[in-house]
Amino acid sequence: MKNIAEAQLLDRSIMSGDQLAFAELVKRHQSGLRYSLRQLTRWDEALADDLAQETFIRAYQKLHSFRGDAKFSSWLYRIGYNLFLQHCRKKQLDTEELHDERHSEPAPDVAGAQDTDLQRAIAEALATLSPEARSVMHLSLHRQCTQQEISTIMGIPLGTVKTHINRSKPLLQAQLGAWRE
Repeated sequence: MKNIAEAQLLDRSIMSGDQLAFAELVKRHQSGLRYSLRQLTRWDEALADDLAQETFIRAYQKLHSFRGDAKFSSWLYRIGYNLFLQHCRKKQLDTEELHDERHSEPAPDVAGAQDTDLQRAIAEALATLSPEARSVMHLSLHRQCTQQEISTIMGIPLGTVKTHINRSKPLLQAQLGAWRE
């Protein structure tokens, strides 16, 4: 099933309830989703993995509601982001205080993470941003989502996404200035 296009896997999953097709979708997206959730949870791997698992369960249950007006990955990240926010509300935690220890070690399965020192520096720089700005920048930098996709995933206005990017870039550049040399 590796050579089958994502659209065909979605059709199989939605139309005929093909669990193998959905399993292939999970394989294709689980690493990226887990990495994103780890960024949001400040590297609480157990929490991020639980949220990722719940994301895929919810996605499977709601697959019939996927309309295709956004990429499947955007729809999936939206579910994961909402679960993250629900967790924060449920635990009455501020997303800044999710973890007293600052975990900045990136996940070992992140594609292209050749320079762990740079990844660590980026994670630490992102951690200084507000939770919403951190999420916007993560989706922009790590997931390479468009501004419209970020707006859709996070459920915030496009102008807010642009504002976070415009305000956060100079802050991140200042913190990561040594890496430009």
